Order: sequence, then structure tokens, then C-alpha cells
Amino acid sequence: MSEKICAKEFYTLSKEIPVIDVRSPKEFDIGHIPNAHNIPIFSNEERAAVGTKFKQEGREPAILVGLEIVGSKLRTFANTARKLAKNNTLLVHCWRGGMRSSSMAWLFETIGVKTYLLEDGYKAFRSYGKSRLAASEKLIILGGLTGSGKTETLLKIKEKGEQVVDLEGLAHHKGSAFGSLGQEPQLPNEQFENNLIYEWLSLDLTKPIWLEDESHSIGSNWLPSELFSLMRKSKVLKMELPKEERIKRLINEYAGFDAKYLEECILKIGKRLGGQNVKQALESLESGDLSTVADLTLVYYDKSYGHGLNTRNENSVYPVKLDSDDPEKNAEILIEFARKI
Repeated sequence: MSEKICAKEFYTLSKEIPVIDVRSPKEFDIGHIPNAHNIPIFSNEERAAVGTKFKQEGREPAILVGLEIVGSKLRTFANTARKLAKNNTLLVHCWRGGMRSSSMAWLFETIGVKTYLLEDGYKAFRSYGKSRLAASEKLIILGGLTGSGKTETLLKIKEKGEQVVDLEGLAHHKGSAFGSLGQEPQLPNEQFENNLIYEWLSLDLTKPIWLEDESHSIGSNWLPSELFSLMRKSKVLKMELPKEERIKRLINEYAGFDAKYLEECILKIGKRLGGQNVKQALESLESGDLSTVADLTLVYYDKSYGHGLNTRNENSVYPVKLDSDDPEKNAEILIEFARKI
């Protein structure tokens, strides 16, 4: 007999035991627990057919259709389970801990594979994860104008032993109109949330967690409201670097990209940048004057970031003056500053 376990225990065990998600491929692709394996009881079309039968004729006819579909697949399910099991053990879940996961768990137990069932399913895992996002006690938000090197500095802060979550890394996007350049395609939003949750569950929520200051969206991905609302209430350490240092960083980051991609990015913010600035930026891009391009685009980004800071409690923003774009040194300064406040 399989054993039902709560989402917290399921997460802990998933570090060592393979997770089997028995939902349809479409459900799995939209979002799944990181590192899970998909052994779908029904294909997308089969799931739709069973659902239609349930709506039209009720539960028992739907079950009979399901049994007819699944019967020929049992051997394949069993062989796959044996191959994936670690120490002859598996974790199994469906959407809400219903018949799909229970049936698969029965099969696995029948062939001798120890099986743990996620109580209330994938839905419960996401609910538990979001509750932990909202339970964080000590967030430190690293802010600063575009080109301050926030992400690289955050990663140096992590190297020095602090708890850091790289939201832009998880989102595969740097958060600006230029943010998709050089990045992998963004994941479905539900999967972005799941990856964030899975990393978050490994943290000690009683100790500081460093995050980069972000708007609610990072490209096409949206931060869970449970976390975003906390971020907006948390202390912000605002990196303040000379503008010339920020321009140098932007040139280094984007000089290697084809000019046509940079042009597309400039045009994305064209209305807010202003016609004359867009014209000058495109002419400078064509002539290879990336310093002027960076300077002009910063007019928009600096103004936009300043507006975002103005929506916060002014007593929660702490300016930290930095002399140069040196992520290693700046990480040390910021860690020490955070300890003082």
C-alpha cells in the first residue's frame, strides 16, 4: 500500500527520490515540479475523451473508458517505473491526488516498487510553495540604476555565503527591453514559478535572502504576488555608481550583439525615449558609437527606475555610494552595509 505524504515531506524526499508526474503531457509542459519525470496515464487526447465522457454520462462510464485506454499501457508503465526508481522507491503525483496518481501508485506497489503519494497532488505542492514565499522574514533587495552590475554583484554576494535568489537567471531575462539578448527562451510562467518555489524551499527563511529589485514582470514571466508584495515592503540597498561606469558596463554587455537586434530593442522603448533621442540613438548605433547609445537609453531607464523607487517608503531605501564597477569589492561593501542596518 502506497503512503500519502504532505507537500513539505514530498519536497524533502524529492532531493533523493525520483518524482513521477502522471498528468497529461500538456499539463506537464505548462508546469511541473523541477526534475520530475512525466509518465502520463492519458495522452492529451485521451484525457479530453475521458473528461467528455464524465461530463456527458458520469463517473462510472468515464472510469470504464479510462480502464480501456490504460489497459494496454500497464506493462510499459511498469518497465519505466523500474528503470527510474532509486533504491526501488518513487514519488508519485497527479493534479490533486485523485484516481490517476492512486492508480499508478497501486501498479508500482504491485510490481514491488515502494511508492509515496503526494497528498492533494501538484496543486498542494504549489500552494505550499507560495505560502513559503509569503513567510520570508528578512528580504534584502539590491537596487540601483541600469548598468550598476546588480546581477553580477548578487552572484558575488552568494559566493561569499549569503542566501541569494537570481530572479533574472530563473526568468532567462534581464528585465529590460534589451533583456532577452543572449538568453535562453523564457519558460511558461507556471514553470518559472515552480523553479522559483523549488529553490526557495531550500532556504532558511529566518536568515537574510538577497534579491534584485524587479518590477512585477521580468520579460514575459511574472513574480508570484506573494513574493512581490513582500519585496515592495522590504529594505532596498541602492547601488550608486558613476554614470560613466554604468555606460562602460552596458557597452561591454551589448557590444557583441548584431546591430539589428539592438535597433529592435531601442524601438521597443521608442515612445518613452522620445523621437529625437530615438533618432540620435539609431544614428549613433549605425556609426558604432555605443557610448552615446547607452547614454541616451539611460535617460529613459534612470527616469523609470526613479519612478519605481518613489512608490516605496522613502525610509526603506538606503543609498550605497560605490566608486567603481567592481562586483567583488562592491559585494563586500554591501554585505557589511546590510549587517549594520
